[in-house]
Amino acid sequence: MPVQQLALIFLVFLATTIGSVLPVIQPSPSSAIQAASFSRQPLPGDQESTTASRSRRTLTGDARLAFIRKAQVWKPTDISSVDLRAGPGGAGAFQPNEMVMCDYTDVRRYGSTRKFHCRLQDGNIVKVRYGAHNGEVEGSVLATRLLWALGFAADRVYPVRVMCRGCSSDPWTNRGSLGKVHEFDPAVIERKPFGHEMWDDADNESGWSWSELNLVDPGQGGAPQAHRDALKLIAVFMQHTDTKSQQQRLLCLSDALSGAEECQAPFLLLHDVGLTFGHANRFNQSSAGSVNLAAWTKTPVWRDAVACIGHLSKSHTGTLGDPYISEAGRKFLADLLVQLSDRQLRDLFEVARVDRRADSRGHLSATPVDDWVAVFNHKRDEIVTNRCAR
Repeated sequence: MPVQQLALIFLVFLATTIGSVLPVIQPSPSSAIQAASFSRQPLPGDQESTTASRSRRTLTGDARLAFIRKAQVWKPTDISSVDLRAGPGGAGAFQPNEMVMCDYTDVRRYGSTRKFHCRLQDGNIVKVRYGAHNGEVEGSVLATRLLWALGFAADRVYPVRVMCRGCSSDPWTNRGSLGKVHEFDPAVIERKPFGHEMWDDADNESGWSWSELNLVDPGQGGAPQAHRDALKLIAVFMQHTDTKSQQQRLLCLSDALSGAEECQAPFLLLHDVGLTFGHANRFNQSSAGSVNLAAWTKTPVWRDAVACIGHLSKSHTGTLGDPYISEAGRKFLADLLVQLSDRQLRDLFEVARVDRRADSRGHLSATPVDDWVAVFNHKRDEIVTNRCAR
């Protein structure tokens, strides 16, 4: 065989081999229209790329302040018909307890709780939280699905089992292990909500602090105080302890970028809400702050029921603590909460697998789901039966 043919065959073989080893490069979603207040930006940080997410965009100049002034925090949902077991549908959704196959992907890590990134068969990279000792696995399902059902924006989190190729048995501590396959159960996959995340051009951040809710201006089309206070009160209800700015996101709804210079549907999103359903604490300790029924039971909704001051201990990184709640805000949230049935609440705590939550010694929770539902109802009653003077 001529040398030229041998060389050609070798080059084809080499290209095929490399193509099967290298990860698939997923192009950023395109947008038909480029708005003047936004500029295109590559996916930073966690590098998640999914058909359910849209491209991230950068807010320039005074656009961020204008965004917040006009932002909403709530939109109507048919609460009584929401399926809390199935969760949010759409592109990228997973069934409860579905087995998901993926390949370990080395991505820069943030935070302090067990997680890793994994490439799915369709090329999308997703964030996986895992571990029986990691309360954010169960807490993220509880919080995001409650917020979603009530009409507040949050990430989409799916309780699954994950079979990871190239993972060590503990990827958070020991990065990928070539050739190994490990199963992670319990685990959750985090998907971003539908829409465009908006990033501050000055510091490359997408967050907002809870004090910035005061900048929202109903006169410019922003959320009324009742909605904003209801958002604060649901944070108190869940004992959302880690409220630093990075745990919130600016979101422009996907159908809003239609050629105007500004986002026409700005929204304030709660991004990372896994440290919930326990007791908010100064150092955001998961043992007390995340899916701890005893701690959640002992923490009342109100620090001062007469003055309507919520009971939420502010963490050292937090931007929300013991908020004042207006009567309009209390009533608004009460009217939402009472629409949830006991069947829905049972679905919520069952699908979150609260019984899989383990303490620091590895002991699994033996608390029945009915006990979680009972405490939920008691806390709901604290809100429903109270009255605020202002």
